[in-house]
Amino acid sequence: MLPLRVPILAVLVTLSLCQYYDYDYQPNPVMGPSSPNCNQECDCPFNFPSAMYCDSRKLKFVPIVPTGIKYLYLQNNLIEEIKAGVFDNVTDTLRWLILDNNQITNAKIAKGTIDKLSGLEKLFISFNNLTEPAIPPSKSLEELRIMNNKLSKFPSGLLTDKENLTSIHLQHNDLTSEAISGAFKGLKKLLSLDVSHNKLKKLPAGVPSSLYLRVSHNKLVDSGIPAGVFNVTSLLELDLSFNKLQSIPEINEQLEQLYLQANEINKFDLSSFCKHMGPLNYSRLKHLRLDGNNVTHSSMPADAVNCLRQASDIMFE
Repeated sequence: MLPLRVPILAVLVTLSLCQYYDYDYQPNPVMGPSSPNCNQECDCPFNFPSAMYCDSRKLKFVPIVPTGIKYLYLQNNLIEEIKAGVFDNVTDTLRWLILDNNQITNAKIAKGTIDKLSGLEKLFISFNNLTEPAIPPSKSLEELRIMNNKLSKFPSGLLTDKENLTSIHLQHNDLTSEAISGAFKGLKKLLSLDVSHNKLKKLPAGVPSSLYLRVSHNKLVDSGIPAGVFNVTSLLELDLSFNKLQSIPEINEQLEQLYLQANEINKFDLSSFCKHMGPLNYSRLKHLRLDGNNVTHSSMPADAVNCLRQASDIMFE
């Protein structure tokens, strides 16, 4: 018999969400006297001389970055402006740029700064005041985090040549479906896309079939989800919680985690999970959340146990 709820699921969800906010990219340098090639406002550990630590120093501007620096940490400051020339020594060698928790606006990002970083792999610029993304020209870009800003537009074409991009986090902004239409087309290596906590009423065109897709806390309705858009074998986790859906969208049999809590779903349609059932035809779904909807365990058809035979957690309340 399929269990109605298992407390450990809440822990799993919490852990899944926490990964986006952890500063897991920082190495473990031995702080002490800085190497000679370092800006006086910052620290460049001898055991990690290619990194410059300027975080949590109440800086109001980005300091000039010396030659040889590949990893730049500027989070938790009061930075409002990125002046021209600060990256001139590292335009093709800077790999990581961490600017989280500052006060940066688009108007104060000078030309010839971020738009000249041709070797950047990670750009973290969350918790600032951007209204549109600042994207480097680097084709090596792998991870882009612009969470908790004021983004209201994301012009298509900005990511066209980002063939190595694997992770995009844009949650907690003011993006609409129209604002990001076509913004993610052609990203064949994308593994994770998170546009939760925005203003989407429909799934934007060109959303890639990534492994993990999170569109929770928006305003999605049934008519805003194209038929079969989630029926792709590459998708493993889909989060559509806290929207306005009235039915369960069609998913692929390979999907493992589906979060639909806090919608307006009023029926349990087994065909959303299994078109056909047999020894090899069944859903690989392991976790399903339907709590906060208008369905209960009694809404499940009798043959659900054959379709959802691998489901260990199904929550209705």
